[in-house]
Amino acid sequence: MARITGAKCRLCRREKIKLFLKGDRCYTGKCAIEKGGIIPGQHGKKMSKLSEYGIRLREKQRAKRIYGMNEGQFRRFYGIAARKKGVTGEYLLKLLESRLDSVVYRAGLAASRDAAKILVLHGHVQVNGKFVNIASYVLEPGDVISIREKSKGMKAIKMSVDRIKERGGITSGAWLDVDFDNLKVTFKKMPEEAEIGSILNKQLIVEFYNR
Repeated sequence: MARITGAKCRLCRREKIKLFLKGDRCYTGKCAIEKGGIIPGQHGKKMSKLSEYGIRLREKQRAKRIYGMNEGQFRRFYGIAARKKGVTGEYLLKLLESRLDSVVYRAGLAASRDAAKILVLHGHVQVNGKFVNIASYVLEPGDVISIREKSKGMKAIKMSVDRIKERGGITSGAWLDVDFDNLKVTFKKMPEEAEIGSILNKQLIVEFYNR
């Protein structure tokens, strides 16, 4: 399982956008982007214009960092999407949002995707009543995700749910049905691209792998 273990704010500065890697901090004035974050490194202030290849590489790197995946994992998901009929980039986004860690995060049970990965890895999450500790597990419509009984009192989960409620609830209600009282989530369907609200340019990612 790939996890981001280094300085997360540095990654946001490198990509020049919020990647929402640090949970609640990303919504405050402490966020590096809110402070006008400069690209990290000695030459960050005077980096030259990116080439066509560089633009596509950056978009692929941005996607990997948002979903906390290494190159091998991301390439595998791209390969699955490329073999499907239809628009490759659109199906790739749907697959990424159908991962177990993405759904736990989108449902508000974890403050970030990294926190969601930890919940899954440590056995706090069940799918259809069975323990699943694979963050990249792809859910099927109708699957029910729940927090195991012994883990429902975890402070991190409670704080995350409270924060989501304060912000007015989840934004992924079109494909997730969340029961905050029982800490259960029903994966209703794969999300549509418009419902995801992704900041990624999927076409650039496809062009990178098809170069």
